Amino acid sequence: MGLRKVIITCAVTGSVHTPSMSPYLPVTPDQIAADAIAAAEAGASILHLHARDPRDGRPTADPDVYMQFLPRIKQATDAVINITTGGSSLMTLDQRLAAPLRTEPEMCSLNMGSMNFALFPMLDKPREWQHEWEPKLLEATRDTIFKNTFADMEGVLERLGKGCGTRFEFECYDVGHLYSLAHFRDRGLVSGPLFIQFVLGILGGIGADPDNLVHMKRIADKLFGDSYQFSVLAAGRQQLPLISIAAAMGGNVRVGLEDSLYDGRQLAKSNADQVRRIRGILDGLSLEVATPSEARDMLALKGGDRVAF
Repeated sequence: MGLRKVIITCAVTGSVHTPSMSPYLPVTPDQIAADAIAAAEAGASILHLHARDPRDGRPTADPDVYMQFLPRIKQATDAVINITTGGSSLMTLDQRLAAPLRTEPEMCSLNMGSMNFALFPMLDKPREWQHEWEPKLLEATRDTIFKNTFADMEGVLERLGKGCGTRFEFECYDVGHLYSLAHFRDRGLVSGPLFIQFVLGILGGIGADPDNLVHMKRIADKLFGDSYQFSVLAAGRQQLPLISIAAAMGGNVRVGLEDSLYDGRQLAKSNADQVRRIRGILDGLSLEVATPSEARDMLALKGGDRVAF
């Protein structure tokens, strides 16, 4: 029996952190492309991608910005490209879907419920802000609902899943999200192998600690049996401890500057730094990293030749 393969997802930039928090956060199309390609070369088989306005680094849903880096990444790597449908809690669903519907990627993230998605505690750390929008965006999350209703989710599954052949990284921020996913499974709107991302440590969702990770896994096992793969992301300083536990539990892992700006105690100078760090841990656990081709087989993806970019 061969060694189990572990999928490394790298979430390259996201919409949580802002340029003033790290000089290494990729924000321009050139930076996002370079960081994504380096992360793939370091061993990430899935690249989870957001776009940012190249002028000031704020999150953007503009498909034209995505198209400044997606083709370059596809040409340079064999990695699975996974585009967000979450975008930012301040975007409308139509804005969030604009780039995925245009590009028809192999994979997209899909948030499994409406929730408070609170980033405003990051204002507590004193810093010099480069852009006026940064503290305003963080403060806006104090009184914002990240909207993902059942109608929203049905629409994404229909338009992207059925319409484009896209499969999903189902982002579950709490136990109830697993039951929502089971509801869609029971209705025949999703089918295995499901790729479920346990998201721990966002204020408004389940906390980032080992007990909660074990609980999420136990409930997912009860609901989905052997018809799913799980992966774990943990926000901030809990990133590395919890994804290491996830790997030991039989799961996959997600790293990247979307989730944490650090590599150990230092600011990560690139996404590839975090990929190399978790690769070392996986090697120490006698676990093999899945290639992009193996990840496609594990998750029943349509293949990179069937995307629209």
